[in-house]
Parts: sequence; structure tokens; C-alpha cells
Amino acid sequence: MELNDVMTSHGTCRFYKTDPIPDDVMARVLDAARWAPNGGNRQGIRLVVVKDAAKKAQLAEWYRGPWKAYVEGARAGQIDIGGAWKVVENADYFAEHLQDVPAIIVVCAKFDAIHPTDHELGRLSVVGGGSIYPGVQNMLLKAREEGLGTALTTLLCIFEPQVKELLGIPDDVLTAAHIAIGYPERQFPTKLNRMPLAEMVHLDSWGTALPGA
Repeated sequence: MELNDVMTSHGTCRFYKTDPIPDDVMARVLDAARWAPNGGNRQGIRLVVVKDAAKKAQLAEWYRGPWKAYVEGARAGQIDIGGAWKVVENADYFAEHLQDVPAIIVVCAKFDAIHPTDHELGRLSVVGGGSIYPGVQNMLLKAREEGLGTALTTLLCIFEPQVKELLGIPDDVLTAAHIAIGYPERQFPTKLNRMPLAEMVHLDSWGTALPGA
């Protein structure tokens, strides 16, 4: 596949077959994370691939707690979902069947390998993720090239202490994301629905249009 085709058709997969992922295919997906840019080339990403049925069931149970709370908030009008109930319904199906996906990749990182330069700005710190999430994106794109669907979530990070205990993750390692991965039950989208480039990009100062966008 051409890179542009991969990028524009690897939307979040909510419906999976139960077919196992061959070891060599999984290895190629995981290997893609190694080549992502990261601060100081510290290479702090670590990955735990969860295939064990009992462990997947426990991760799914934890996931459903905050997810169901989100759905109830949306139904009560406390959370604005913009009328996207079909998306919510698909995501709810995913939550109910998370334990059935072939594998869940737990994305971890060593604390001493990230350097958040924005932690004193009086707002949410996000910069530390710059040494983690490029590797995640590499895996998502490689999975799409291999014909695998993925769903990236951070809801399980709420349960980091429990997840670390379940999987034996060391104290000096954090959890940053979880990726459901498997062969999709439905066809990949031909193209994702995204805002126009002109609404996203500014030239030299905010509000100035970029020619050609």
C-alpha cells in the first residue's frame, strides 16, 4: 500500500474477528515502534502484548467502568457528543467485546526516558508524550498495512496501578496507551472523515490562511 492510502484508511476498528495474529505479522507491527523519533534517542518505549484470556478479560472489565460512565453522561446530556450516537453505539459494542480481540498491546515507557519541558506552564503537561506516541502511530500504520485493525485507547491508564500489578510492570515504567489489534470484521473505510486543511493550518500567525490549503 502507498503511505497516503494507509494514513487515510486506518480508522478506529470496533469490530474484530477472533482469528489469531501470526507471530511474524505481530512482530513486524511491534518492530515499527522502534524506528519512531524519540527525545535524545533514549528509546524508552516498552510494550506488553496481552493474549492471555483471563488477563484480557480483566483489562476489559476495568475499561468498561469509565466507558459506561461516559455513555451515561452522554445520555443524561452532561457530555456533548454532537449527535454521534452511531459512533457511541459502535464504541459500546467494542467495550462489551474487548476481551475477545486477539491481543491488547499495552504501551509503556520508562520514566527516565521522557522529558516534559512544559510541566511548569500551569496547564496539562503533554510534551512527554512526544517520545511515546510517534511509536504508537508507527504501529497503527504498520498494522493497517498488514491488514489489521486497531483501536487506540487511554481509558485503561486510569487503572495504571492495577494494570501494572496484573502484568508485572516495574515501578519505573508508566502506561501510556492500550491498543486493541486484530483482523477487522468489517471493511476498512476508503477515506476518513476529517476537517479541511484550511481549518487546521495557519501561516505565520493564527488566523492567517495558508495558500493552497
